[in-house]
Amino acid sequence: MSEIIVEKNEDEEGPIPHLWRPIFTEIVSAFVKKDYNISSGIENVSSVSESSAEQIKDYIEDYGEELIELPEETWETSVYICYGEYWNVLIDLWTKSEGLSDLVLNAEVREKNDEYEVKIRLVYVP
Repeated sequence: MSEIIVEKNEDEEGPIPHLWRPIFTEIVSAFVKKDYNISSGIENVSSVSESSAEQIKDYIEDYGEELIELPEETWETSVYICYGEYWNVLIDLWTKSEGLSDLVLNAEVREKNDEYEVKIRLVYVP
């Protein structure tokens, strides 16, 4: 598979660029450990407010399934699209009993000093 690069395509969704995948893997790993405000810190990821962390926790708990680490298959269905100044990202989440679940992680990615900064928005069922 060829490397998927970051593109500023505002017309159609694309697969998650390889450059961003480790960051989202770390974010979901924190959620699996119930660290919803990313207290351990992840490079290039903005801190999550207490209210957002509580909302993420509630959505995951209300969903009623145990979240698991992202498998490689996640990248086959997760997408992003450019909205001018930032990219909107939807990462499909997986659970222990279902595999691919209805839950998604929604985040914004922005360019900052030749790097990409991720802001976690929400976990929800679209």
